Amino acid sequence: MTPSPTPGLTRFNAADEAAARADLLEVCASTSWAAKLLARRPYGDAAGLFAASDSATAELTAADLAEAMAGHPPIGRPKPGDPTSAREQGGMAGASEELRGELLELNLAYQDRFGHVFLICATGLTGEQMRDALRGRIDNTPERERENVRTELVKINRIRLTRLAEGDAHS
Repeated sequence: MTPSPTPGLTRFNAADEAAARADLLEVCASTSWAAKLLARRPYGDAAGLFAASDSATAELTAADLAEAMAGHPPIGRPKPGDPTSAREQGGMAGASEELRGELLELNLAYQDRFGHVFLICATGLTGEQMRDALRGRIDNTPERERENVRTELVKINRIRLTRLAEGDAHS
C-alpha cells in the first residue's frame, strides 16, 4: 500500500508555483534547488520529496552552494526574529559569553579561509559541539569543505522539508 501525502505535502503539491517556490526558498535559498523540486511536483510522500532534494543538492554548482549558504546565519548568531534560525541553533540558548566570543572568532577565521559561513546542521547540537565541529573543519581543503557543506545542507533541508510536509513550515 502506497502511503498518502501528509496534509502539508498535499497543500504544497496543490499550491500555485509562486507559493510553492516561496516555501522551498524558506527551506533552501538556492533557486536552482527550488526549481528542480518544483519541476518534480506532485510528491506522493515525504520520501519522494527527500529523494528529489538529495538529488538536487548533489547537483548544486559552487555558485548554487554559495547561494544556499547565503540563506544561513553564522553559527552562534541566529537571525533575530527568525523562528527557524532560533529553533535550529537552540543549542546556543544557554551559551556563555566566552563560548559566543570563541564562536565569533572561529566563524570569522572560517569565513576568511573559505569565503562563506560555516554550515552545520545545528539541530540538537550544543554550542560546544558546534564549536568543536568548526575547529575540526577549519583546516580542511576547500574541496573537502565544499563536500562537508553539501552533506550538512542535505541534513538541514531534510529537517526543514519534514516540517513543510507535516504542515509546520512557518513556525
